[in-house]
Amino acid sequence: MSLCAQEFGRTITELINQVDQSRERSKALFAEVILDKQSALQQGAFLSALAAKGETAEEIAGIWEAIYEYDTCKIVLDVGSHVVENCGTGMDSMKTFNISTAAAIIAAAAGVVMAKHGSRAITSSCGTIDLLESLGIDVEGPPALVKHSIETAGIGIFNGMSPYIHQGLGRILSQIAFGTVLNIAASLANPALPRIGVRGVYDRALLNPVAQVMNEIGYQRAVVVHGLDSSGERGMDEASTIGETLVAELHPDGSIREYGFFPEEYGIRRAGLEDIAPHADREQEVLQFLRVIAGLENGPRTDIACLNAALVIYVGTPDSTIAASLQIARDMVYSGLALQKLKQWVAAQNLDPEQGMVKLNNLLARM
Repeated sequence: MSLCAQEFGRTITELINQVDQSRERSKALFAEVILDKQSALQQGAFLSALAAKGETAEEIAGIWEAIYEYDTCKIVLDVGSHVVENCGTGMDSMKTFNISTAAAIIAAAAGVVMAKHGSRAITSSCGTIDLLESLGIDVEGPPALVKHSIETAGIGIFNGMSPYIHQGLGRILSQIAFGTVLNIAASLANPALPRIGVRGVYDRALLNPVAQVMNEIGYQRAVVVHGLDSSGERGMDEASTIGETLVAELHPDGSIREYGFFPEEYGIRRAGLEDIAPHADREQEVLQFLRVIAGLENGPRTDIACLNAALVIYVGTPDSTIAASLQIARDMVYSGLALQKLKQWVAAQNLDPEQGMVKLNNLLARM
């Protein structure tokens, strides 16, 4: 049942007054937003008030439920193993190259079945979808194309801003440029409904709540990370090679363990932010990304890509360790298997595979 503007407005006032909402109530409220039943002003006020209050795990779970039920296409995969996802929330204070996408390709090369879910750039210069489109992957195709790619190449990407995938999210995301509950709930609304994942968050305060949300919505294993700089004051939505990485790890029994680690513990030399920053020129950024995947950049970018891939391999592989997974990730890069996996992905997720491969090969020739 639709809520009248006055009732919706009263809830906004409650949020301003720091009143938490239940999961059921949060689902009903966000259904009003995702189905565009309230005015744009009311919708913006709701998201702002919720962000200012600070979202609870129940509220995020309720909003995720509304997005998944009312605004997400549903895909059932026919694969012989668990499906894994990795994603960052964005909105962090340190801008980096697209680490999570590199990590996904490396992990897929290691045999982890990856169902990614991303968007075009909102606050960054080159979002996941923008990058993959530049590499030759068809990011605007129908869901069946992504399903085919995951089932045949072991990796695929759902474009979170495509009307094929979400009817209402693109409308909302294209109009906001600040951190909201959508950075968490919307990124979790993956059409393939993975039960294992690695998630980066933009604020250390979100580590345990997001792990709780993932448990609440059915995840069996997850690692939630927030990486710090050398001062410990600024953070990124990735595991860090600049400073400490803070972790909340969800186990199959529902327990959550919090811990941290430094890059030196895994034999990684510390980097500076400038070493992993995105290139100002998008074309050069794509070429630098390819150098990492092709094993031609034996330095900080490869280190951080492999560290984040190691976390994906770790949660996606029974009885593994982060250290062993890091070695596997490095092997995938320097053996050429990561680049081979990218080529398989371009060929599989493409309505015109030949055109996609021409685009990728032209880029590889310029490295």
